[in-house]
Parts: sequence; structure tokens; C-alpha cells
Amino acid sequence: MSSSEFSIRVEGLSKRYEIYGQPVDRLKQMTLPRIQRTVRRSVRTYFKEFWALRDVSFDVRRGETVGIVGRNGSGKSTLLQMICGTLHPTSGQISVSGRIAALLELGAGFNPEFTGRENVYLSGLLYGISEGELQKRYQAIVDFADIGEFIDQPVKTYSSGMYVRLAFAIIAHIDADTLVIDEALSVGDVRFTQKCMRFLRSFQARGTLLFVSHDAGAVINLCQRAIWLDGGGIVTDGPARDVVEQYLAEQHAADRSSLGERVAVRAAAQSQSSSEGRSVLAEKTSAQPEFEAPCLGSASSGIRNSIEVFEFNPDAVSREFGAGAAHIDRVSLQSASGNSLASIMGGELVDLTIEATAVARIESPIFGFYVKDRLGQQLFGDNSYLIYRDKKNAFDKGSKLRARFRFRMPILAIGSYTVDAAVATGTQDDHTQQHWIRDALVFKATESSMRHGLVGVPMQEIEIERLDAVHEIHG
Repeated sequence: MSSSEFSIRVEGLSKRYEIYGQPVDRLKQMTLPRIQRTVRRSVRTYFKEFWALRDVSFDVRRGETVGIVGRNGSGKSTLLQMICGTLHPTSGQISVSGRIAALLELGAGFNPEFTGRENVYLSGLLYGISEGELQKRYQAIVDFADIGEFIDQPVKTYSSGMYVRLAFAIIAHIDADTLVIDEALSVGDVRFTQKCMRFLRSFQARGTLLFVSHDAGAVINLCQRAIWLDGGGIVTDGPARDVVEQYLAEQHAADRSSLGERVAVRAAAQSQSSSEGRSVLAEKTSAQPEFEAPCLGSASSGIRNSIEVFEFNPDAVSREFGAGAAHIDRVSLQSASGNSLASIMGGELVDLTIEATAVARIESPIFGFYVKDRLGQQLFGDNSYLIYRDKKNAFDKGSKLRARFRFRMPILAIGSYTVDAAVATGTQDDHTQQHWIRDALVFKATESSMRHGLVGVPMQEIEIERLDAVHEIHG
């Protein structure tokens, strides 16, 4: 593959820092090794090495959106700074094709003593935009930032939200080929964040995006691919959904390990998240669904959604983790009368059931689930904690448990969906996953009247009426 097909190429990238215990050690390092070499003594170092990155290599193709995930201190910001040229590597090479613009940590890129207006021109010139062209784009930048009269105030007086507004407005108007975004969108109000996300989605159609965030949903939503960094190296590089889910599972295991609990993570080669699987053969108890939403503007027979359900297959579980005090045996979608469903209508009353066995004695187990779309975005879910938080129940080893969640299935767009199922112990905010199965159940929407959004609400009734009085006109 030719180099012209890549926006970013990183080869053997490493960054080493020298950590000094006290200021005088820095002076010693500057002078004493030279003297030691002169008198032919062994050379001593007066610092400790810290490798923020070590031997990192990857490519980013033109037009690709890549997410970078990892805990604090894993090397994400160091990597981005070297890609953007604000930090030099200790070893390795970086090549970037075209103009690159970056929104890194707060405080980088602006002169705090300059006004917002002056920083617009300064930043634009640094990106290679002529002053005349900046004058043409200035009003569009100001309108995008929407910070009012503060544009003529020193940047040092800005709030973090105002800073991000101006910084993002600038990079959105400089015709960059590659954008690098580092956690900055976590600051600011929801309206501006949505404006930024709309811009990023339009930018994806023409440019390359490198996106760093602790928001797993944002990475899954925006990125086709993700890279997981830890300890300065790449743990895994692959489809965004797979990488993020593996990262979250490992982080839960690490968090509980710090409290003395062991949570195992297992990932097999196969995945049940595909549409392959055995369709449930159980018949429905009635020829008609328990609820049928009215069909508006359609010539079909009143069906707003037709959903095919695939059977839970414990042998095909591909991604699971947990401390192991409980084991999920079965996950199913059932009718209100208790029969397994082969198909569902949007708006139908269904039971999602999770059956589990206590592998060891457990207290007050919490059952929960998420329904996700094909990208892994969590559409909706719930758990049993709030209902049972005041009921202290203990179950001996070998106990069989079943949790039931009854709800009306929303209207879903055509596509494949999966259910994550879990059983945990603890509280809503501080819990240990005993067994979590990703993509435990698969279902597919094959017909839908829904055209926009992630989920649709089954409407009981839609009506239009005239509120103003009808005036009779006499000739």
C-alpha cells in the first residue's frame, strides 16, 4: 500500500523522560559524566528513566476515524503531542500528510495575554492561513464560538468552556486534512458539544480524525477503529466496539483488583454478535401481538417493527468477565405469558429474563442488562438494584435465580441488536461484576417504519386538530 494512502504513519515511536529526585541532580547530570569520562571512570547517571511511550507503531489511512483509549498516564497525550509536532520523540519516526489541526489539553496553543480576536489571527497564521483569508473567515469563527463580547477580552479571563469554544471554532475553519481531538469535548455545555459532534460527523466525510476520550460511547459512536494504550505501549488495535468493550472489562477487573477482588476476563475467537445463530422455534401464544402500534402513512398491515430473535447459546459466548461467584446460564426474551419469542413487534410487551446459578454464597445480587445497536452504542437498559436495595437476601452455593424485566419493546431501525447481561454484587455505585456476558442475546429488526434516531417510541395515538375558531366569511 502506497504511503499516499496514509494520513499518519508512526514507526517505533518512543519517548523517554529523565526524572530527577532533587534539583541538584540535574546539575550533576550536566557536569559530572563529562568529568567521569575524562578521568576514565565509569559514567554514572543521576536520574531515573521514565518511558511515556515505547516502540509504538501504527498507520492511519486517509479518511479513517481512529479512537485512542487508555487510562490516565498510558501515553495518549504524549502520543498526540508528538504527532502534532509540539513534542519531539526520543526515537522513532512520524510522518503526517497534509495540514493537521489539534485541540489538545486546555492551555495549549493560545497566548493567555492576547484577546480572543488576536489569538484567532495568531493561530490561523501558525496553521498557514493568510491574513486576508483569515479576515474572510473571522466572522464564521466568531459565530461558531458564540462567546459574545469576550472575543475582545484576554484569553486568561476565559472559563474552560469558553476556551474550548474558541479553540474548536478555529480548527473547524482552517481546512485541515487531519484533526486531533484530545478530551476537550468533555468541557462545555451540551448544545456546543452537539454542535461540535455535528461538525466532526461532516468532517469525517472528507478528512482523517484522531479522537481521544474517556467517553466510551463517544469513541464507539464516532470511530471505526480504536487503539488501546497502556504503560506506553499498544495493548490492542482493532474495531472500535471490540477494543472499547475489552478495555472497559479490563478496567473493571483492575479496579476490583485494587480492592483485593479477582475478576477474570475471557475473550474467545468467535463472536455471537453476528446475525448467525439458531432462531427460537417456540410458538407464540397468540396470533396477534399484545400491543400493536398504529401505522401512520404506510400501506402495510399496521406493523411498525418486525424483530427476529436468536437463541442464547452458551457455547458461543465470546466475551465475558467477572469474579465468578455467579454464572449466567440463560438469557431470553419471552412473552408476558412466559413463552420464548421467535419474533417481536415494536411496542409489544416482553419479558427479558436472566437465569443464573450461585457458584458461591452471594448476598443481594444485582441483575442488569443493556440493549446495544450494531456499533455497540447502549440504547437502553436497567438493573434490579433500586427495587431490591432494602431487601437483604443471601443465596447459598448452587441456588438458581431468575430476574425478569418487563417492558414494551421500542420501535427499532432495521439492523442487528445485542443484549449484554450481567449479575453483580454491591451497590449501584460500588459493585463487582460476578458475571457479565457481552452479546448474550442477538435480535434483528427486519421491518421498520422508523427512519430517524436510535429508538422510536410506540405511539398509542397521533392526532391533528385545529385550535383556532373557524370564522365564516360573508360575501
